[in-house]
Amino acid sequence: MTLTKYRALGAAVSATLGLTLLGGCGGTDTAAVPDGWRTLDTDSVSVGYPEDEGYAPQPAAERSRANAAVALKEEKEVRTGMVSVQLDFTTGIGDAGEAAAAAGAGIGLGATRQDTQDVRLAGEESARDARRIDYEFTSTGEESTPARGTRMTGVVVAGVDSKDVPFAIRINAVKGALSPAELDSFVGSITVK
Repeated sequence: MTLTKYRALGAAVSATLGLTLLGGCGGTDTAAVPDGWRTLDTDSVSVGYPEDEGYAPQPAAERSRANAAVALKEEKEVRTGMVSVQLDFTTGIGDAGEAAAAAGAGIGLGATRQDTQDVRLAGEESARDARRIDYEFTSTGEESTPARGTRMTGVVVAGVDSKDVPFAIRINAVKGALSPAELDSFVGSITVK
């Protein structure tokens, strides 16, 4: 009878431990990153990029001060794709909607919004709500971007991390270079910390 009690207790402890490991500490989970991808990691978020398709991290000394992390796809010295992370880019932000409004203001004149939707990201439970804005814009041809007039696809995902730091992740590419499923894969690779 004592052996049976120990087995029952052992089974209960094992089940509890299994649920804890599955659920993670603090209600967090990590986004799935496709095979052949790497991640850009910052204090607030991480996001995947397809290394196997030519994307590579931009050194800190070469990127804009506004960006905490960047991965670029360059073809013949032209930036045909980019994933960037901006952190703490505005003040007085309390939720994903406010972060998206501030990030959306930075999309620029001449951009055409295609869709806006609420998304749930992986990561800290208190910070998983975000907003996704899909848009198109025209390249200026400046700073190694595609020739002036080239149509570009853009996605920005904005929210607030678990420490109330606003973030905006931007995915830009020549229009048609990324399928809707590939754009979804970028969004699905985001983990909020």
